[in-house]
Amino acid sequence: MTPIIPALAEIAPRYDVLFCDLWGCLHNGVAVFPAAVTALQDFRKAGGTVILVTNSPRPSRSVAAQLEGLGAPADCYDDIASSGDAAQAAMAAGLYGRKVYHIGPQRDLPFFSDADGTPYEIERVPLEEAEGIICTGLFDDRTETPTDYRLTIATGVNRGLKLLCANPDVIVDVGETRIYCAGAIAEAYAKAGGTSHYYGKPHAPIYQLARQRAEAVRGEEIRDAHILCIGDGINTDIRGAVGEGLDALFVTGGLAANETNTTDQPEQAKLDDFLKASSLSATAAIGFLR
Repeated sequence: MTPIIPALAEIAPRYDVLFCDLWGCLHNGVAVFPAAVTALQDFRKAGGTVILVTNSPRPSRSVAAQLEGLGAPADCYDDIASSGDAAQAAMAAGLYGRKVYHIGPQRDLPFFSDADGTPYEIERVPLEEAEGIICTGLFDDRTETPTDYRLTIATGVNRGLKLLCANPDVIVDVGETRIYCAGAIAEAYAKAGGTSHYYGKPHAPIYQLARQRAEAVRGEEIRDAHILCIGDGINTDIRGAVGEGLDALFVTGGLAANETNTTDQPEQAKLDDFLKASSLSATAAIGFLR
């Protein structure tokens, strides 16, 4: 049975570092959750370090700007590790060729530049000329679904192009609207016989990056037992934490709200059934980060 806690403060003293998800935990894509902000601020005031670990395809500088626009104060976190950060290095190294086809919206173009805004030596070209595919999302995630990309996927697979997925999330909730993410395209690409590579949660590169940034903030090596991962994605946040051997706080009021019957807190039996069906476990659960 997974314990349901009333607040982060219930278990916070056990940890020095939080790897905290953004979408569904700190904000809903429209505005930040005040209670979540306060919980993270209180953790930092007690001497803890908060690294925001997100599957956003944008580099961390762009994520920080987005957070500011959503109303997140700078004192609720220490640093950010994004899927975009982890994936950029692979792209810049030419692992997907120097000519790539980009699947994603215009707002993700900062992915193709370094921290100073200098473009990488990567050329975005039509699919027919590409040496690889970079997927940061759907062109229009408010109206499109993965089925709209069947021809693109078939062409890429037939040409033997590798696909870099800069955001392994399959879906997220923007306010009350559920939309598809790059992970949905990458999943469809792999099912069609193509090769998809992932750099965000639940895969190791983003956790390595988050640990490096936490250790840079604290100036010391951090033991696994002193890290708590917080997230609402069962197949990203929780699966990633389990894979890394880290404790996890499952926020059930996000993507799994219906499955766990979460209003304020999850229903214990449904929570346990959901985790069992996923073949995963969590250190604790909470309806919403607070």
